[in-house]
Amino acid sequence: MAEEDIPFNKTFDLAPDTVDEPMPGVRRIMANNSGPFTFKGTISYIVGRGSVAIVDPGPADEAHIGALLEAVRGETVTHIFVTHTHRDHSPAVPAIKHATGATVYAEGPHRAARPLHIGEMNPLDSSGDRDFQPDVMLKDGEIVEGDGWTIEAVATPGHTANHMAYAFKQANALFAGDHVMAWATSIVAPPDGAMSDYMASLDKLAKRKETIYFPGHGPAITDAPRFVNYYILHRKAREASILHRLGKGEADIPSIVRAIYIGLDPRLTGAAGLSVLAHMEDLVTRGLVATDGAPSIDGVYRLAG
Repeated sequence: MAEEDIPFNKTFDLAPDTVDEPMPGVRRIMANNSGPFTFKGTISYIVGRGSVAIVDPGPADEAHIGALLEAVRGETVTHIFVTHTHRDHSPAVPAIKHATGATVYAEGPHRAARPLHIGEMNPLDSSGDRDFQPDVMLKDGEIVEGDGWTIEAVATPGHTANHMAYAFKQANALFAGDHVMAWATSIVAPPDGAMSDYMASLDKLAKRKETIYFPGHGPAITDAPRFVNYYILHRKAREASILHRLGKGEADIPSIVRAIYIGLDPRLTGAAGLSVLAHMEDLVTRGLVATDGAPSIDGVYRLAG
């Protein structure tokens, strides 16, 4: 299944730092940080009325922080939920917490999905918010209640080790962070992310009942379980393409990227390589692919056996 077979929705006309209400009890504000990884910008959500929660305050951008605080003027912000600690999602937390006194909830601080190999540099170091520390570390399935709303923590590691989605129980909706998005597939890049974790989290979401997802970027996803299954099929097809290419002989990651990512935006070449590395880590662990030493971005890969 090719990426173009996923029914993406790239229509999203929300202007930066303006407020809309996609469903009763959910407001959203998009930061002005468009780019190849952020689409039109990172979205912060406000849950409830009067006494509210904020999901993903966003980047350390004064205009966005100001717009978010203006949107809740006259209301009480009691909770801040963070889906994960990439720098477009969590660095605004200190400013919002200082202004509101809200309690910060998340899975935990930023960390790699696995130990770094000897000599390995983390290519995504600059994207991780290593200053973030929640007030309350949530476990999978924990329930947090506010005034008129209930949130269930749904651990979804894969995009990052600490990625957590939040189910809004009153609305049969899920704040999906960067795990599932309507406009593109999510990037899984070691050592921050792990493909085995990511696939397990997709399987977990596919079995849940929420029909609407509000992602960290782009429009809402409707008929969400069906969309998640498209994501699963896409990843399995990507894996099959890698194995097919290795069936023609051993190859390095740049060769594999050229073979299986046709028409790729040149700005995404590095991310595509890291995504292939994530697949390689998983395939080597499962005994389907072999390489000399630990899987690395510079490694040469062959079919095992």
